[in-house]
Amino acid sequence: MKAVHFGAGNIGRGFIGALLDQANYETIFVDVNDTLIDELNNRKGYTVDLAGSDETIEVQNVSGLNSMTQQNEVIQAIAEADLITTAVGPHILPAISKVLAQGLEKRLVENRGPVNVIACENMIGGSEALRTHVLENLDEAKHEILDETVGFPNAAVDRIVPDQNNDDPLTVKVEPYFEWVVETPLIKGEQPNVDGITYVEDLTPYIERKLFTVNTGHAAAAYLGHYHGHKTIKQAMDDPTILEKVRGTLKETGSVLIEKYNFDESQHEAYIEKIIERFLNPDLSDEVTRVGRGPKRKLGPKDRLVRPASEHIETVGKDPEYLAEVIASALLYQNESDQEAKELQEVVRNQGALQALQQVAELDQGNRLVSVVSEQIHRLTN
Repeated sequence: MKAVHFGAGNIGRGFIGALLDQANYETIFVDVNDTLIDELNNRKGYTVDLAGSDETIEVQNVSGLNSMTQQNEVIQAIAEADLITTAVGPHILPAISKVLAQGLEKRLVENRGPVNVIACENMIGGSEALRTHVLENLDEAKHEILDETVGFPNAAVDRIVPDQNNDDPLTVKVEPYFEWVVETPLIKGEQPNVDGITYVEDLTPYIERKLFTVNTGHAAAAYLGHYHGHKTIKQAMDDPTILEKVRGTLKETGSVLIEKYNFDESQHEAYIEKIIERFLNPDLSDEVTRVGRGPKRKLGPKDRLVRPASEHIETVGKDPEYLAEVIASALLYQNESDQEAKELQEVVRNQGALQALQQVAELDQGNRLVSVVSEQIHRLTN
């Protein structure tokens, strides 16, 4: 079996590529990084280190193609592939869609049968977004036949890949834990036989579980840690006060998830403890400024802080004390090397923290969450 994977970076090699190899796929990595492509072609394999252990995974049967200089080869590989995956970042999906469309068109002409394209990105609806970009690069007359034979099932992925500098450009360190969930209704043909994939009918609960637990918890550790003067997530999580607040935050988001999706309470509590355990792994620790970067986006109405806090008020019927403190600490977050943080602090200085919250979170002045956060801001600044 042959897989084409767009993105030879750390996530691509350390997560998706490793699982594809374990599922006995020959994997062709497509990227623009000549160093990585040359190393993949010369060595045909690489090592994945599992953080916090002595265990390694040896990935074999890989090669690389440069999408800028080897477009014809990439198109042919797509036409022959049994599975196509991506891990390039949401903003790069439009850039790869043209060559992907050409490869899929060649596949249709050659009548090679169904194939699935799975975008393994940190975004909601990544595969469907990629499909939209592909259709924009394909003759409209071929849209219907493409939809008959090419599936774009959405996916949710979760694996921490710490910031790292390795002497070997191909070696990558990842955490042992991972989750790759794929939605089944949009799959064409047989489900890809990859041991690490969990197939579900509806991806929404799993996307929100990750957003409200992994992303919310990481942000909580970052903003609370920064407020208390810690430099890394590990330092923050080693602070008993912050650990308690992160756990309290995830208990609040957990209440929302259990109410919305009927998750088993004991199983979700175990999931929360697993996430906290991951944050405490010294081999996965990251700087609070890297995890906390982009506070305007993270305070957005549909993101990891304001959304679960608002839903806690609506669905649980209680004020979210811990989430409100995290939101307040995010509004007070200062980092001169972070453009969003600078922009946010300019609004805070000129108009006040609550006005800044109303702007970035799109909340009315009378919204209950604004009042709850106001109390926490007052406590933190006095």
